[in-house]
Amino acid sequence: MLIDKNKIQILAKEYFEEIQFLRRHLHANPELSFNEFETSKFIKLQLEKIGISEFEQKANTGWVALIKGKNPEKKIVALRGDIDALPIFEKNDVPYKSKIDGVMHACGHDVHTSCLLGAAKILNEIKNDFEGTVKLIFQPAEEKLPGGASIMIKEGALENPKPESIIGQHVMPLIPVGKVGFKSGLYMASTDELYVKVIGKGGHGAMPDLNIDPVVIAAHIILALQQIVSRSAKPNTPSVLSFGKVIANGATNVIPDEVYMEGTFRTLDEKWRKEAHIKIKKMAEQIAESMGAKCEFEIRVGYPFLKNDEQLTERAKISAIEYLGRENVLDIDIWMAAEDFAYYSQIMPACFYRLGTRNEDKGIVSSVHTATFDIDETALEIGAGLMAWIALSELSN
Repeated sequence: MLIDKNKIQILAKEYFEEIQFLRRHLHANPELSFNEFETSKFIKLQLEKIGISEFEQKANTGWVALIKGKNPEKKIVALRGDIDALPIFEKNDVPYKSKIDGVMHACGHDVHTSCLLGAAKILNEIKNDFEGTVKLIFQPAEEKLPGGASIMIKEGALENPKPESIIGQHVMPLIPVGKVGFKSGLYMASTDELYVKVIGKGGHGAMPDLNIDPVVIAAHIILALQQIVSRSAKPNTPSVLSFGKVIANGATNVIPDEVYMEGTFRTLDEKWRKEAHIKIKKMAEQIAESMGAKCEFEIRVGYPFLKNDEQLTERAKISAIEYLGRENVLDIDIWMAAEDFAYYSQIMPACFYRLGTRNEDKGIVSSVHTATFDIDETALEIGAGLMAWIALSELSN
């Protein structure tokens, strides 16, 4: 296969306005995990417009589609994009602002989907110029356990035909637009959800001696559990334990009967992960018991850690350097956020890289999962073209 990268860049530029339209439509019409019904219909319509005839629905709202070049069984590469949004009220004042109150594409999945559709359009146009098959995976519910990736896999998204590798990209507001980032090996953390109820005995705030104060006990638990990370984990094993929700529904002079908490535990070592679960639960329960209370502690096991295959990632990085220039391809560090793309990385060579979307001159600096997150849309041209180029490079490898 001899396809000039300039041809891909020209096509990406030619289709930019169309990709931008797709992104803005998706951004204005977000849907939550496992409920992406209109988004799913929209994706199907776009695949049909592109001229792709081989596609199949998975996980209720997801799609798997095939673009076959010459000699389609020679090699198969998968490209993945996720399609769900988050329960966030958007604060951006833009023409494509979310029309759905309390729902927003605050993690860039509108970007991922539109870039994958753009890459599909490019690849379908030149399918007579390359050998092999590109499998497109439009996946629902990345943001919610058990993760749409796990369901797509169970329903055969990686079979018939089975790809030899899978590639995904994700927006990164810390990286300037025009640049991309790669990390080989261990990259993103596992994630487990913590649900805790501390049950004491409520009463008047002026008579604490007659109560078993679950607020104080919960505070002790939160602080003590940090020792699991600082004193039980090996110093070279990244771990994070955070509580982001604490509800003590009393008043200035009312000690409640119970306190409810939600948190997360993340790490990059599966053996330690299992050990930590036991330590976390045991410590919380024993602290509560020692203070006369009861602790109900539930750990919902979430996504595994994400590991980028070293050889595939190195090849993808080289392809990115060819496409964007060495100065625009960065080496990035471990990221303690989690991604259900990790499920794919557990069963086949995978590469998950970062697409720069930041533009300080335009004030586009907000983090993902915030009400003001947005992107410099020139990233769409780069995202679509680069995905297509990496897929083509991998097919010819």
